[in-house]
Amino acid sequence: MKQGFYNILKANFLISNDAVKNWRFIVFCTILAIIMIASSHSAERKVHEIARLNNEVRALRSEFVERRSDLMKIKMESTITNKMAGKGIGPSEVPPNKIKVIIKD
Repeated sequence: MKQGFYNILKANFLISNDAVKNWRFIVFCTILAIIMIASSHSAERKVHEIARLNNEVRALRSEFVERRSDLMKIKMESTITNKMAGKGIGPSEVPPNKIKVIIKD
């Protein structure tokens, strides 16, 4: 047991006759670790991108609601009447007439 522990500490498994198998395994494990780290970084990048896009969507939705409410206020008849009163234009006293067009073949 003691001799096996010393062999591991001295790295005899890397320089023995069958070391090629060990080196292949070590290289394989290293490549897998690099792929795993790269995959983890890619996933983190995507999570941050999703969070940034969600914040942007919330901001744009808020701006949309604000602009829509401003437009509703501008389109109100009272607002239009007040703005046109300064130019001497007011609402009509006579209601509009409905015109019907009948087309005969």
